[in-house]
Amino acid sequence: MYMRFLVPLLWLLLLPAYLPAQIPEPWLLPKREFRAAWVATVSNIDWPSKPGLPVEAQKAEAIQQLDRLRSMGCNAVIFQVRPAADAFYQSPYEPWSRFLTGKQGRAPDPYYDPLQFWIEEAHKRHMELHAWFNPFRALTDSKKNPNPETHVTRTQPQWVINYGGKSYLDPGIPDARAYTLQVIADCARRYDIDAVHIDDYFYPYKVAGQEFGDGGSYARYNSGNLGRADWRRSNVNAFIQAMHDSVRAIKPWVKVGISPFGVWRSRAKDSLRGSDTRPTTTTNYDDLYADVLLWQEKGWADYLLPQLYWEHGHRSAPFEVLLPWWNQWKYSRHVYYGLGVYRMAEPNSPATWRSPAEILAQIRAIRKLKTSSGFAFYSAVSFSKIPHALSDSLMQLYTPTIALPPAMPWLGKTAPAIPAGLRVTADAGTASLQWQPIAAAGREPIRYAVYRFAANEPINTERSERLVALTHTPSYVDEFRPRTGSVVYVVTALDRLWNESAPSAIVQRP
Repeated sequence: MYMRFLVPLLWLLLLPAYLPAQIPEPWLLPKREFRAAWVATVSNIDWPSKPGLPVEAQKAEAIQQLDRLRSMGCNAVIFQVRPAADAFYQSPYEPWSRFLTGKQGRAPDPYYDPLQFWIEEAHKRHMELHAWFNPFRALTDSKKNPNPETHVTRTQPQWVINYGGKSYLDPGIPDARAYTLQVIADCARRYDIDAVHIDDYFYPYKVAGQEFGDGGSYARYNSGNLGRADWRRSNVNAFIQAMHDSVRAIKPWVKVGISPFGVWRSRAKDSLRGSDTRPTTTTNYDDLYADVLLWQEKGWADYLLPQLYWEHGHRSAPFEVLLPWWNQWKYSRHVYYGLGVYRMAEPNSPATWRSPAEILAQIRAIRKLKTSSGFAFYSAVSFSKIPHALSDSLMQLYTPTIALPPAMPWLGKTAPAIPAGLRVTADAGTASLQWQPIAAAGREPIRYAVYRFAANEPINTERSERLVALTHTPSYVDEFRPRTGSVVYVVTALDRLWNESAPSAIVQRP
């Protein structure tokens, strides 16, 4: 029993040995920072823990993961809703996932909608829900097809290519791309998601000695007489642009996020824009046919989340090289960074992953960029497989303050009205705040941010440590008891895009 608390304590005592002069002062923690984790459902990596888990157990696991992430300061969760042309929600186009219920096409019993559940629970915790789609994977094992007759692999077998033991929809077939776009658009239209998120599987990762069998679609659809590599990139470009335009037309406030592989292209192949990484490393441009920089330049993604799962000093793709490289090429959009916390749970990882030092050093390096930035952990379940030192140090040292997701002014920048009528009463050591609700247009959700200051200090709502609460309702009970002096409060309003109003009038605690 006592060891559960003793191990994290020992790790924290040892942290200074690993992390010299790296504990940030509270007022240096960013107020705006994307803090997220991926929740992978394919093969039950993160959730649910096994196929066919009872519904109440599924819900309990989801709540446990969300609570853990929120306690570590996360403000977003990237939830995989389409692992392999199947669904973790009620889809009119694709069957229920076997990773959810144990049988492809079988609905949860008793019925519930997992995506809707995750959205509601995330929003209760002031966390965004980014719906994660794998765009072209059709089967995780091409030799096993448990799909019902209505699955796309059966209704459209001419779209399917078996490669490397898996099956994929051919990105070179316009109708196959349109089908995936239809699936994504339907989800964006019917669910209150905060973002559409796609991962790094465009054309599949190359398998030695095997050729991706798209010769037929290349011969049929290559109207521009492009070489095979350029044609493949043009197919992915067309998909990304169409996805962006579709989401914008449906709900202009829903973000488009893409999580590419961590290397775009090496300098050996592109001396002007390539990164100083080994030319033998897999790259987006040459291996996955994903021209990510073009998408950034065109504004087809609101954020990129490159997967930087390597450590500082890595021989082929060092973190300290790739982090500034991606920051350099963000154009006018956001770049966040995927951190490989799963490496701490792998028995064959280098020694640098044996402590929290590497992940914490990566967070410090990201913050030093001083841009609208952030990070996401791959993946959520990893925190239950590693010593508690990392989650403890995140809670106590690196993310102890509330962080708002960075605003995206190109999606909308009009802030809500300033909250009025703020008043405070004190009773039995607590302070009760109330103010007038903001009348929002339509179904626009409004949040409120509560700030607490010493009575004699300037009101500066950019100080992250002064942000003490987020609330959906126009009220808040503060249980903080000042040891000396008095405190004052202000309140701001936030819209769904996290645009923030000016602060309310100041009130002093009695």
